Amino acid sequence: MAPSSSLYSSGRLLSSRPASKGLVRGLLTRDGSRWVRPSCSLSMNGCTADAGDQGAVTTRETRALPAASAPQEAVGQLRAAVAALNADPPVSSSGIIRLEVPIRQRGDAIEWLHAQTQSSLPRCFFSARAPLPDTPAIAVGSSNGNGGHKEQWEQPVSVAGLGSAVFFRGTDAFSVRDWRAIKRFLPRDCPLIRAYGAIRFDASSDASVEWEDYGAFYFVVPQVEFSELEEGSVLATTIAWDDSLSWTWQSAVDEHQSTLHEISPCSVKVNRSTLQTAIVNLNHVPTKASWDLAVTQALRMIKGSQTELVKVVLARCSRYITDTCIDPLELLACLKVEGQNAYQFCIQPPDAPAFVGNSPEQLFHRKYLKISSEALAGTRARGKTRADDFKIGQDLLLSIKEDTEFTIVRENIKKKLEMICDEVVVNPSKALRKLPRVQHLSAQLAARLRNEDDEFDILNALHPSPAVCGLPTEEARQFIRDYEIFDRGMYAGPVGWFGGAESEFAVGIRSALLGKLSCPGI
Repeated sequence: MAPSSSLYSSGRLLSSRPASKGLVRGLLTRDGSRWVRPSCSLSMNGCTADAGDQGAVTTRETRALPAASAPQEAVGQLRAAVAALNADPPVSSSGIIRLEVPIRQRGDAIEWLHAQTQSSLPRCFFSARAPLPDTPAIAVGSSNGNGGHKEQWEQPVSVAGLGSAVFFRGTDAFSVRDWRAIKRFLPRDCPLIRAYGAIRFDASSDASVEWEDYGAFYFVVPQVEFSELEEGSVLATTIAWDDSLSWTWQSAVDEHQSTLHEISPCSVKVNRSTLQTAIVNLNHVPTKASWDLAVTQALRMIKGSQTELVKVVLARCSRYITDTCIDPLELLACLKVEGQNAYQFCIQPPDAPAFVGNSPEQLFHRKYLKISSEALAGTRARGKTRADDFKIGQDLLLSIKEDTEFTIVRENIKKKLEMICDEVVVNPSKALRKLPRVQHLSAQLAARLRNEDDEFDILNALHPSPAVCGLPTEEARQFIRDYEIFDRGMYAGPVGWFGGAESEFAVGIRSALLGKLSCPGI
């Protein structure tokens, strides 16, 4: 029988209301009844015991090659440039070099990635959401927040990556040493060298089999990237090496040339309409009875005096098995059609399930010293008519219950920013965020970091937010450990990218872990 797809969907719940739809987790790879752990491709793990204590890699640069008229020409230029570089290799014991070719025509990043069929190589995709049209600009003090640096690069609309110049994976909770291990490969003056990935919602909980390839965190600097711009494209390749990590220049360039040889210069059209598949099996964890018990216990603790618990956010795991394989990139393309006001992402370690999502919620964005974040809470459906939509939106704005929940989230984020940043601004303090299917209450926050090295503290403070965990954080997280009987994995965790001068993360909600399920006899 042909392989089918299996999909986990998690429905989010506040303790005082029924579950909402749209939160998704996990697909598994299985041969018969035995789970199979995929093999990993050859690459360098930048997170070792002492990597975070080392300084930046020695050689760090971006080289721009002449513009090409089409991707085919760009691939040829990159292959020739890597060969020339290998003929006169760097003498340093560690480094990272990005070679990039501007392409005069705009290509589609998803379609480029869809044409690359090497399943043994890691893949990633990230698309930032469009600027919010109803949100006024937020001024933070008298400075532009970039320390006087003038931006000299065009922000990509979407980035697709293949292969691993260097990856970062660990089984312990993401720490400041892990952050430093990543940042040593990300030059501040090479802003488009980025590490894309995700972090577990709770690294202290046991990882289930379908999440094993991700570890407690997983990031990758792609070997080959296709960046989709507003009026063009860029094809780039990145080589990283470090003798102290047992990954020499020669090892790196040999693996790199192998990947470049397999790169398809063409794009393959992706189905952007409804997926042509049928659900053959569906089950939920927990069951309705177990769910009700967890909610009852949460309410009892919130109303009681023995704990400080004010709010807890529970999730439900829904597993869908379909009659045909679902291509993660086709699912992503379908999400992208209606997701201009959301982040689209796909993270896929080699031969592993793909973590795909369409999250409307920003965790934080840093550019030099400037930080932006947001509070997002409260949900209503969109109306069928303009008048109906307005009425529903006003009901959300005026709801006492929703305002209480929203205020908890906004004030908690503001308090955390004030501990690390200066000049915290909230503007607007409460507004409607309208998405194609739902609308939320939202607030925009901006602040100025005291030091760029405080970026880890921002990530560590803002995750998890009360919107996906609860309040106080540790009490809510402990309740989730005790009463959720499945592994969230990267769901509701940070997903995005680190760069030298800039980083951006979304909250990994409205997401799915998608993989193949090969089960003879089903």
